[in-house]
Amino acid sequence: MDFHQQLWALLRRDETGRGLARWLPAPDFGALTRTLLSAERVVILTGFPVDCGGVFHGETDGPGGAANLARALMATGCNATLLCGGVSLPQVRAAAEVLAPEAEIVCLPDRGTGAFARDLLNQLRPTHFFTIEHPGKSADGHFYNMHGRVIDDMVTDADFLLPLARRLGAITVAVGDGGNELGMGALRPVVEAHVPHGKRLATVGQADFTLAAGVSNWWGWAAAALLSAATGRRLLPSPEEELQALRAVISSGGVDGCTGKPDLSVDALPLTLHLEQLGRMENALCAAPSRVLSGV
Repeated sequence: MDFHQQLWALLRRDETGRGLARWLPAPDFGALTRTLLSAERVVILTGFPVDCGGVFHGETDGPGGAANLARALMATGCNATLLCGGVSLPQVRAAAEVLAPEAEIVCLPDRGTGAFARDLLNQLRPTHFFTIEHPGKSADGHFYNMHGRVIDDMVTDADFLLPLARRLGAITVAVGDGGNELGMGALRPVVEAHVPHGKRLATVGQADFTLAAGVSNWWGWAAAALLSAATGRRLLPSPEEELQALRAVISSGGVDGCTGKPDLSVDALPLTLHLEQLGRMENALCAAPSRVLSGV
């Protein structure tokens, strides 16, 4: 397998059993790499809330992936802003402090969200808008968790941001692993057919690029790997940095989105498995020819 094939084989591993990525064809890695390389100003939206007995916490999937994406893009000269709702702000801040300390962090207010976000995007004028592991609205206008339960009271509504960013000229990229995330609308038929509670939770908002994986955080590494291959620079985080980042996210109040517990896990998968994934991406990158451009 070539580098891109190896990368896709890793991304589509269905360790959680939700089954979305394994039903999909590989994305156009060449087009995606060109998009990443062209980014000058990015906004990255993340943060999925979890109800832990009436107390809301941000989950461990999302902040790390968003911070790794910001880190890799900033290494290529791009300006990056991390955007989130109030529930996930401590986790986004914790991940960024370890992985992308120079990234700007902005919290969406619960009230006046639309006006605030419009002013923000008009000010930042992003060339690219990413959303990774953030709830999106389904066809009935509600937000759902992986169990098909309504979570409207936990979510800062940001569905309008994708069309707004597109109107301002930004390329939009959505990342998810279960189909209930913002921007995954292009995959709705697959979600409805193969994901538990898919007909209820499948989101409708669409992005220019729709990227699925077994775990959303893995796309943060994959983007860094693509940029590494294209530039000849090592942009993937080290295992030690990933351990430090996850510990920081948990110390800030983060919980595993599947178990609701503050464990060293993401989507009920232990850190050891995630570090194995990272190591395999590193190995694939090291074995690839220098500057794997593939049409870039």
